[in-house]
Amino acid sequence: MNKPTPRLLLLRLLMVAEANTLSASEAVLAGSVFGMTENSIRVTLARLIQAGLAESIGPATYKLGPKAQKLGADVALWQTADKRTIKSDGSWIAVATGGLPRSDRKALRARARALSLLGFRELDKGLYLRPNNLLGGTDVVRKRLLDLGLEEEAAVFKANDFDKVRQKKARALWSDMHLEKHYKEQSKQLTDWLSALDDLPSHVALREIFMLGDAGIRSVVFDPLLPAPLVDEEARQKYFETVRRINEEGRRLWFAFFEEAKSLESV
Repeated sequence: MNKPTPRLLLLRLLMVAEANTLSASEAVLAGSVFGMTENSIRVTLARLIQAGLAESIGPATYKLGPKAQKLGADVALWQTADKRTIKSDGSWIAVATGGLPRSDRKALRARARALSLLGFRELDKGLYLRPNNLLGGTDVVRKRLLDLGLEEEAAVFKANDFDKVRQKKARALWSDMHLEKHYKEQSKQLTDWLSALDDLPSHVALREIFMLGDAGIRSVVFDPLLPAPLVDEEARQKYFETVRRINEEGRRLWFAFFEEAKSLESV
């Protein structure tokens, strides 16, 4: 498990904070759990505000800034990711990028991230595919890709009837992710951790559940949501449900931690 940076810690807390606000004292308190100094937290808050990723809404009180609100909304979609799939009819959604410029590095990064977030893999040079099993089909996928930064000039369309060689290659595009193994191993790891939670010291539990939850959410966000028979959908469902349990328990622990600190301050 990787320890978060002050920047990551604060952005994650701002995304899930109660009433969508985070106080400076809560931020400093959260940083202390990971051994971060008060100065590093306050400097990071100032930098987030300067970058438009956070904004002050009152004395020492903050919320997500305009540049991070869309990101926060996109990340929040992870909780219903498995509700946005339908039964596949065997067709594909394709994106052709061969005619797009390659000199703008910022545009290239946005394009790559958009395609990755929606589970696309490159079949042939400049031709990306994913199974056509997302709710709303091509139209909804096209809109999401554009919202995420894909250029409007990119062609997004439904694809059928590939030759046998390409069809076989397409079905194997995600094999390197070893998704079924990942689902089963991570489900067991998270379930085992939850079973041992009561034996952990408070600060250890807070640290570990933050890191486990963050890794789990990222895994769900970038999951390609493949249909059967490309993946075991039941194993994925079980894993996603376990990540939701970790997230719910994490929110409970962290909110209780902040409330306890407030009550001690008022004594």
